[in-house]
Amino acid sequence: MNIDAKTFLDGMCAIGAGLAAIGCLGGGVGIGTVTGKAVEAIGRQPEARGSVTSTMFIGLAFAEVTSLYALLVAILLLFMKWQ
Repeated sequence: MNIDAKTFLDGMCAIGAGLAAIGCLGGGVGIGTVTGKAVEAIGRQPEARGSVTSTMFIGLAFAEVTSLYALLVAILLLFMKWQ
């Protein structure tokens, strides 16, 4: 089985892109967890709504950025052209 270097690198990029795309699932799980815990905290102490909400938005931003980084790496690996 003879595989040249370009074919091998293209295959490895496709596999790496698929593995990097799995990182997008982590963002969804993180957003769900942060939102669920925030709703739970507001339900227990409604007077702390402002501080819980602001902290929740910071957590949501971190979870979303992590997911976007994984998507960016997957797209870069898919469309990378080797010379």
